[in-house]
Amino acid sequence: MRNKIPCSAERLSLLDPPMIQAVVDRNAFHIGNQYLSENRVRIVEADDAQISSAVIGNSGLYEQTIRLKEGHLISKCSCALPEEPMCRHCIAVLLEYHRWAQPRHGQQKKAKPSAAPQPAQASPNRDSAPAPSPASMIDMKLGEVMAFIEWLQPAIKALERGLPLPDSPKLGGDLASWIQAIRNLEERRRENEEVRINLESDMRDREAYVGRLTQQVQASMEEIKAAQASSQLLQQELIACKEILAKVSKVASEVGSYDSQLKSIAGEVMSKGSQLDKLAHSFGEVSTALKALAKTSAIS
Repeated sequence: MRNKIPCSAERLSLLDPPMIQAVVDRNAFHIGNQYLSENRVRIVEADDAQISSAVIGNSGLYEQTIRLKEGHLISKCSCALPEEPMCRHCIAVLLEYHRWAQPRHGQQKKAKPSAAPQPAQASPNRDSAPAPSPASMIDMKLGEVMAFIEWLQPAIKALERGLPLPDSPKLGGDLASWIQAIRNLEERRRENEEVRINLESDMRDREAYVGRLTQQVQASMEEIKAAQASSQLLQQELIACKEILAKVSKVASEVGSYDSQLKSIAGEVMSKGSQLDKLAHSFGEVSTALKALAKTSAIS
């Protein structure tokens, strides 16, 4: 991955952590700072214009090249992360270079300026032991690097497959810290695997609980539907009862009107009956008088 961003700094050593954090992704800066604290960054060659480095990421070893050219910061990393405008590995390298360059720039202010920091030369002393030749030092470092690379390839495959790491060669210096960093990654992977298994178990329990809740909700929905059907039937029966009551009320009002009419007729019949009684009594008296008159006529 290669990125190019504008940069007003004249030297790479002037890029301090706040300046880097201001222009990169927040999460990428946090992870890059974590890589720095875990000692995963190694600067191979560097000056104020260009840095060559390597970083142990979570999935392997990545190489970086960072340059300051014509007012732009150009970063290139062998990773495939989509982080913009700079990946976490390049951020970790810039943070490491800022820390790496500070004491050297402090020494350069006291000494004469030079193109790059130079290691201190020991004063000649006839009694001291002869220093090792550069060729033997280079051979020793190349041998350690080759041993590290031979161990790194099966170690990365073991990390990818979730297997234990192979036995590491006995190396010193930065290579030993790199091996320890990879072992820390493997331990973190195991811890993450245990966390993942626990989370999956917890997820299965939660899914079973949700399934039971779903069944209870479905049963409750069926009960609600049955209650709604019963409520509709009750409403229909209530409407029918209201209609019957309305008819009964109408019949009762009609019966009441008929009762008043019957009472009126009964009053009239009783009045006529008293008149008939009087008339019958009059007829009785007339009959009695006629009978008496008839008897009188017969005697005479």
